[in-house]
Amino acid sequence: MKTLGARGEELAACFLQKSGFIILERNWRCAHGEIDIIARDGEVLVFIEVKTRRSSRFGTPAEAVHARKQKKLRSLARHYLYEKRITAPSYRFDVAAVDGKTNQVTLVKDAF
Repeated sequence: MKTLGARGEELAACFLQKSGFIILERNWRCAHGEIDIIARDGEVLVFIEVKTRRSSRFGTPAEAVHARKQKKLRSLARHYLYEKRITAPSYRFDVAAVDGKTNQVTLVKDAF
């Protein structure tokens, strides 16, 4: 049985592909951490944090991507770009918020 997080990431990846995104990496890791999904949305390179929650008791999934997590994701994105020797004309950070009860995915583009 998949964990809630793994199921949420799978739902998010399917949603993104159906929305026209091209998935480049899933669960990209380096010594400093992990980026859930890296994709292209047209010419834009997108770093996507997936958050799955069964309830909003402790806030929405998107609210779980707080300032400290945002800073870490920015740093990880720099590591990715350096490691892959990629230059992107533009890039952004999205949050894929997954409702663990209904399996509904909400994409917050340019979340931070």
